[in-house]
Amino acid sequence: MSVLKITSENFNEEVLNYKGKVLIDFYANWCGPCKMMSPIIDEIAKEKADIVKVGKINVDENQDLAMKYSVMSIPTIMIIKDGQILKTFVGLRDKNEIIDALD
Repeated sequence: MSVLKITSENFNEEVLNYKGKVLIDFYANWCGPCKMMSPIIDEIAKEKADIVKVGKINVDENQDLAMKYSVMSIPTIMIIKDGQILKTFVGLRDKNEIIDALD
């Protein structure tokens, strides 16, 4: 599955109302570590499509979501299941660390 673009308009449908796990990457286009994290998120989306929906939220375009979830540093990655946050990672992370948190 490809990575979804999550916005304020589709957040409830794609994330909060989804039955299962969702991995969200809060990022900005100008953020160096976010650019390094992006291909890792894309790989996870392809490799783990059977167990997780993956989306990205641009914090510049969706400041309300960044504020709602207290995103102070980017990249911030959240794993949400059935509308509840299970795990949060802040900063550049290893792919295996994220995959371990999904299993």
